[in-house]
Amino acid sequence: MYKKVLITVYGWTIRDWLAAYAEGRSTPQALLGALVEKLRTSDNPVWISVATDSQLARQLTDLAVKLEAAGGDISGLPLYGVPFAVKDNVDVAGWTTTAGCPGFGYQPASTAPGVQRLLDAGAIVMGKTNLDQFATGLVGTRSPYGEVRNAFNPAYISGGSSSGSAVAVAEGSVPFSLGTDTAGSGRVPAGFNNLVGVKPTRGAVSARGVVPACRSLDCLSVFALDVCDAEYVLNLLVAEDKGDPYSRRSSAEIRFDQLPAKPRFAVPMTPDWFGDAAAEKAFQESCQKLEALGATLVPTDFAPLLEIAALLYDGPWLAERYVAVGQAVADDVAGLDPVVAGIVARGKQPTAADYFRAEYRRAAIKQQADELLSNVDALLVPTAPTHYRIEDIRRDPVRLNSRLGTYTNFVNLLDMCALALPGVFRQDGLPAGITLIAAAWRDFALLHFARRWQEQLDWTRGATGQPLPAMTSPGTEPSARYVRLAVVGAHLSGMPLNHQLTERDARFVESTMTSADYRLFALAGTVPPKPGLMKLGAGAAIQVELWDVPVAAFGSFVQMIPAPLGIGTITLADGREVKGFICEDWARAAAQDITTFGGWRAYMASVTGNTAPAMDNRAG
Repeated sequence: MYKKVLITVYGWTIRDWLAAYAEGRSTPQALLGALVEKLRTSDNPVWISVATDSQLARQLTDLAVKLEAAGGDISGLPLYGVPFAVKDNVDVAGWTTTAGCPGFGYQPASTAPGVQRLLDAGAIVMGKTNLDQFATGLVGTRSPYGEVRNAFNPAYISGGSSSGSAVAVAEGSVPFSLGTDTAGSGRVPAGFNNLVGVKPTRGAVSARGVVPACRSLDCLSVFALDVCDAEYVLNLLVAEDKGDPYSRRSSAEIRFDQLPAKPRFAVPMTPDWFGDAAAEKAFQESCQKLEALGATLVPTDFAPLLEIAALLYDGPWLAERYVAVGQAVADDVAGLDPVVAGIVARGKQPTAADYFRAEYRRAAIKQQADELLSNVDALLVPTAPTHYRIEDIRRDPVRLNSRLGTYTNFVNLLDMCALALPGVFRQDGLPAGITLIAAAWRDFALLHFARRWQEQLDWTRGATGQPLPAMTSPGTEPSARYVRLAVVGAHLSGMPLNHQLTERDARFVESTMTSADYRLFALAGTVPPKPGLMKLGAGAAIQVELWDVPVAAFGSFVQMIPAPLGIGTITLADGREVKGFICEDWARAAAQDITTFGGWRAYMASVTGNTAPAMDNRAG
């Protein structure tokens, strides 16, 4: 019985876990109890610590309390009973934080806010994962706890520094995990292990409770098997944290941002593959598939970006690493990795004058980068230009590590967000990821486009070989206490009539698209302005938002809908059918066809010159 349960859960997405509980097929106690026993037997040093029986029991007790507070409705807990892993430079109360160095370990007084948000949503920490010590490296081998092996070929590096967090997901142990990213630590391991890796805008997710690498640049990052899960977790994490001086407040509008249907991506004009023909060929094939999706690739000189990248390890930003953990290096605490210790010790050398000279150059290059991004929708790069064997890294640990950061190091210094995605595999069977990089706060626009990429590439779940489930977001099935409603116009988030939903305690679910046979019309003489959605066969996919409206309040909501609008059944792009706003055909005569805008929000922006007003952060 134990083995049967275990085989079932390995490689599950968040959707699979939530469905198992919602359908009554099992319980967190049964599934997680079996899972944690298996994790303790892993021969790949992915984990620094796995949940003890008492740690798991405490979390399950807390989960039961949360469920009772939600009225026994598991849909009230977005991650009910879903297991995840946390990189061991991120604090979780009741667990030792080592940052990959035994002599540095300490017992945190509280849990990092990012982790706490996931716990509050019902998730369960299964363990703390291995990393390049003090998050200093992109290889996954700089740890006294062992060299984390690649999930596809154990002779190759897993990538770092978030090595354990990535491989835990790629091997199918957990559906998602948390890493950190300063110079590419949340992207390189994703690229090497066939995963989605989200590097958010700096400050969008709290970095409090993270052992700093470069505190002014550090980001909490997310690994997931597919785009839907990655987006779902990021949506829960984005929130301002008054206790984190580098936290920034975002508008909830970022969740509805999209790239154009035919985006323009800047690609390196003369990429350096360091002699790796397999990596070059895989990237070229990924580029061809992106062009087939309608993307235009613009060869671009990346020289200024590569210049700024060198500052992280060859410039004064090394001083930040020394501020964070230099004392541990000076004290020669137990378990220090000699390569890491050497890098951190160099942080004593830069002067204040060195920093300001470098900062002036960074500011100048940021101007160039901003200008570049004003002419394209995103940058498109190979996540890493090559992939090394563990033995190669042992012989030449510094120079080869530096090469891996060619297309990652500059992102945080220039205040960009990034999304690592699976790409076409190399001829030798190893993953070869691609990364999209955009201006700050375009995180969800990248994720929205990545849904199309996932449908095009149809990758498998990490290294499990299992196909991904249908392209739907977790928690897509509404509770019996709610009616799922698609809104298309004045009831969208931030629009004039959205309050009619929120005052009835309706809950935002997701932003998505209709099937491609709808047309959208701007209706004449409506106050406030409203659109009409009609299914006419020949049309396009139209952006909508899904909201769960309490059954008890649905009738009063419908009573407020004026003609020619009404409530009918809407077909979504993924085939789901939900209730939603429809329009009577007679209204077309005096209406303007605005289908080409793809949604009401884009049309209104064209009319008013800006988007809907910013609002408070619903997901956080």
